Amino acid sequence: MALFQRLFFAVLLAGLISGAAMAALQQWRVVPLIIAAEAYEGTEAPAAHSHEAGTPAHDDTAAAAPTHGHGDDEWMPADGFERTFYTVATGLFAALGFAFVLSAASVLTGFEVTARNGVLWGLAGFAVFQFAPAFGLPPELPGMPAADVVARQIWWWGTAAATATAIYGMAKFQNIAAVAVGIALIVVPHIIGAPQPADHSSGVPAPLAAAFAANTLVVGLSFWLILAPLYGALVARFSRSASTVTVTA
Repeated sequence: MALFQRLFFAVLLAGLISGAAMAALQQWRVVPLIIAAEAYEGTEAPAAHSHEAGTPAHDDTAAAAPTHGHGDDEWMPADGFERTFYTVATGLFAALGFAFVLSAASVLTGFEVTARNGVLWGLAGFAVFQFAPAFGLPPELPGMPAADVVARQIWWWGTAAATATAIYGMAKFQNIAAVAVGIALIVVPHIIGAPQPADHSSGVPAPLAAAFAANTLVVGLSFWLILAPLYGALVARFSRSASTVTVTA
């Protein structure tokens, strides 16, 4: 029970602190790009690049798995404080979720997360949940075309699972065979290919879309490089505190 409590409080604190940092970075680097892109929602791509009339389907995707698009009748928070509040709250909940995933992965694999190896854990988390999936499904702004949501989610989760399995296998066995199998697992989802929209034309300027994808990935990397080392440091700190209390008692 004591071990569970230490892990729980480490997850809670690491998730909230890293989530707050991520929310601040998003407000600085990502949210302004989303607001800028919303001006292009419902607009057609320039004539030189359009292939058929009509507005392509779109979704608002950031650092995690592809979720859903939003139509004209879907509720959206008002600009200003309400929008900021919901954005920050969503980021904090996501950070807590990833912190629990990190803790569970450490327990299930038997690999301890420490302040020293936390950077490696952070890089692994970033690779699994953002970098690898982004090769097929880069972060998308509102107003950009997208394939079927369910198909994208299946591919996203499959890619994340394959990448996680590959990293675990290479870390555990550390031989040529494990590396070969790991590379194959990482590459296979991209050979299969992510679901793509029938028409890639969009009213969103390409430089804006590229800036959004790049900034989203940088924010995601920063989040993971804060979360994992911080979680490892907190677990060690709580463990030392528990040992001190036991000795004193």
